[in-house]
Amino acid sequence: MFKFFSKNNKENLDKGLEKSKTNFFSKLGKAVVGKSTVDDEVLDELEEVLITSDVGVDTTIKIIERIEARVARDKYLNTQELDRILKEEIAALLGENNALDQEDFSIPSDKVPYILLVVGVNGVGKTTTIGKLASQFKARGKKVVLGAADTFRAAAVDQLILWGERVGVPVVSHGMNTDPASVAYDAVKEGVESGADIVIIDTAGRLHTKVNLMNELSKIKRVIQKFREDAPHEVMLVLDGSTGQNAMIQAKEFTKATEVTSLAITKLDGTAKGGVVIGISNEFKIPVKYIGVGEKVDDLQIFNRMEFIDSFFSKSK
Repeated sequence: MFKFFSKNNKENLDKGLEKSKTNFFSKLGKAVVGKSTVDDEVLDELEEVLITSDVGVDTTIKIIERIEARVARDKYLNTQELDRILKEEIAALLGENNALDQEDFSIPSDKVPYILLVVGVNGVGKTTTIGKLASQFKARGKKVVLGAADTFRAAAVDQLILWGERVGVPVVSHGMNTDPASVAYDAVKEGVESGADIVIIDTAGRLHTKVNLMNELSKIKRVIQKFREDAPHEVMLVLDGSTGQNAMIQAKEFTKATEVTSLAITKLDGTAKGGVVIGISNEFKIPVKYIGVGEKVDDLQIFNRMEFIDSFFSKSK
C-alpha cells in the first residue's frame, strides 16, 4: 500500500511544485474553455500544453495516445474529467518506467561501503545535492565519506569541503587540478578502512567530449574496483530541472558516455518546468531517485511518483 511522506515534506513538495502546476493548469484551463467533451480539438490543445510544460515530445505523444484510447473506449468523456484522466495516465506511465517508490534515504545493507558516483555539469546543484545527501544519511546513523574528485573546478572542491565541515563528515581531497581517479581511490580506501556505510564521490563537473568523459569515469571505476569488484554500486546524474529541455539534452549526452543508474532533479521550486520530471523518467527508463524543491537540506526529497503526481495535480488553495 502506498505510504505518504511526513506532513512537512508533503507541504514542501506542494510548495516546490507550485509554479509548475499553476502554469500547467492555467494552460489546461484555456485549452478546454467552452468545451464539454474531450474531442480532437481538445486533444490537440492538450498536446501543446504538455509540450510547452516541458514534458517532452515523445512522452507527450504517448500520453495523448493513451487518452485517445480511453476516448475511443468510453465514447463520451467530459472535459471536467480530464484532470483525473491525465493524473491516472501519467501515474501509470511513471509506474512502467522503473520508478523506485522508496520511502526513505536507505542503502543496501549487503554492499558496504556503498559506493555512489555523482556526475553532472557545472551549475546543476551537483555538489549541493551531495552535501544534502550526506546530511540525510548521517541523520539516519550512517557513516559517510565524501570524495572531492571534481578537481577541474576549485569551487567544487572547496564547496564539498565546506559541506563536510557543516555536516560533520570526512572529505577526501587532493585539491584542484589533481587526478580524479586518485581522489576516488583514496576516498574508497578511507571508506573501507574507517568502516563507512557509504562513500559519495563528486566527479565529472563538465561535459567535455564524451570520449574524455568515458575515459575519466572508466579510470575511476577501475581504481575503486581494487576495493570492491562490484563498484560503483550507483552512478547518479544530477540535472537542473529549471533548464527544462536542456536537462533532457544533458541526460542524453551523459547516458551515451557512461552507464547512469539513477537521477536527481534539482531546482524544481524556482521553475514552471516540473513536467520535465515526467519526460525524463519516461524517455530514459532510469529511475528518478531524488528531487530538489528548495534550499534547505530537507528540501532534497525522495522521489515517489504517487507523491509527486498528487502534489502536481493538487489544486492551489
